[in-house]
Amino acid sequence: MSSPTEGAAGGLRQGIAGRQSFRDVWFISTGHGLTHWYPATFYLILPLVGTELGLSYGRIGLIMTCQFVIGAITNIPGGLIVDAIGRRARMMAISLFWVGMPYLLMRYAHSYWPLLVCVALVGIGNNLWHPAAILSLSRSHPEQRGLVLSLHSMGANVGDALAPLAVGWMLTRLDWRDVVTINIVPGVLMAAVILFAIGDDRATDAGTADPRGGDPRSGKSAGWRRHLVDLGAVLRDRSVAMLSLGSAFRTMTQSALVTFLPVYLAGEMGLSTVWVGTAMFLLQACGFVAAPIAGHLSDRVGRRQIILGSMVMTAVVLLAMAIAGRSPAFVALIALLGFFLYAVRSIMQAWLLDLVPVRNAGTGVGILFGAQAVGAAIGPALTGLIADRHGLMAAFYFLAASIVIANFFVFFTRTGGSGSPQSGG
Repeated sequence: MSSPTEGAAGGLRQGIAGRQSFRDVWFISTGHGLTHWYPATFYLILPLVGTELGLSYGRIGLIMTCQFVIGAITNIPGGLIVDAIGRRARMMAISLFWVGMPYLLMRYAHSYWPLLVCVALVGIGNNLWHPAAILSLSRSHPEQRGLVLSLHSMGANVGDALAPLAVGWMLTRLDWRDVVTINIVPGVLMAAVILFAIGDDRATDAGTADPRGGDPRSGKSAGWRRHLVDLGAVLRDRSVAMLSLGSAFRTMTQSALVTFLPVYLAGEMGLSTVWVGTAMFLLQACGFVAAPIAGHLSDRVGRRQIILGSMVMTAVVLLAMAIAGRSPAFVALIALLGFFLYAVRSIMQAWLLDLVPVRNAGTGVGILFGAQAVGAAIGPALTGLIADRHGLMAAFYFLAASIVIANFFVFFTRTGGSGSPQSGG
C-alpha cells in the first residue's frame, strides 16, 4: 500500500499534464506565496509597531480587523469582476502589486490612523488574486481540484513560513521601516513574470463550454445584470452559505492566532525576533507538508471527512497549548497546530467549486473569501478584547471554541453539486 505522500505525488503527476500547465501552476503558486509574504512580514513587525506607538492589545487587533473588513466588503465585487472580464493573468499581476505597495507606504506612517489606511489598502488588493488564480487552476484540472488547489495553498504556506524567518533575521540588523522598503521588490518582479509568462485569457467562464452542463453561448450575451442575478442564486444556496460560515469561523481562528501568537511569544515568553520567526516558520512549514496530502485525500475519500478530522485535531491542539502555558511544550505544539489548521484551507475552496456552476465560479470564490474576511476581521479584534480583559492565554480557549463552531457548519454542508465532476466530492 502506498503512503499518502506517495499517493499525492502520483496524483500530481496525473493531474498536471503537460509542460505548459505545470509551469503555470508553479508560477501561480509562487505568486500566491508572495501575496502571503507581505502579511506574514507585517505580523512579525506588528509587535515592534505596537511598542513604538504604545498600542494596547485591542488596538493591535483592530489593525488587522481593518484590513479584513475592507476585504469582506470588496471580495464579492472582486469575484464578479473576474467572472465578467476574465484577463486572469492581468488580474493576478495587479493584485500582487497592489498588495505590496501599501506596506512600502507604511514606512512613512508615524501614527495609528495612517497605519490603518495602509492596511486597508492591502485588503482590497488581495481580493483580485484568489478568484483569478483559483479559477485558472480549477479549470485546468477539474478532476483533481483538491490536489491542484493544495499546491496553490502550499505557495501560501511557503510565503507565510519564509517571511518570518527572513524578516526575523533582517530585524536584527535593520529598522522595521527599512525592511518594508526592501520588501516591495519581490512582489513587483513576480507581477511582471506572471503578466508576461502566463497567457492572459480574455474569455470568461460564462462564455466557455461547461463540461457539466453550462451553455457555451451564454457568455456572449451575458452582461453585468446576468452576473448579478447569478450572484443572488449563489447567495441563496444553503450549502454555499453553510460552507462559507464554517470557513469564516476557521479563518477567524487563523487570523487571531497569527496576530497574537508572535505577541505572546515575544511579550509573554520573552523570545527574540529570530526565535519568534522560527516558531512562525514551523507553523507554516507543517501546513506546507499537510496541504498536498489532505488535498489528494479529499479528491479520493471526500472533502467533508478530511475537513472534520483536521478541525477536531486543531481544537485539541489549541486546548493543549492553553494548558501548556509558557512551557517548552507550547512551542512544540505550534508545529502540530500548523499541520492541522492549514491542511483544510484549499479543500474548502475545492468544495465550494464543487457546489457552484462553472460560470459562477469567480462569484462563488468571492463569497467564500468574503465570509472568510468577515471572520478574519472579527478574530483579532475580539481576541484582543478578551486578552485585555482576561489575559492573553484566555485567547487560546476562545480560539478552540471557534474552530468547534466551524466544524458544526461543515458537518451540515452537502457534498457534490453542479460544479462537481464527481458526486462524492
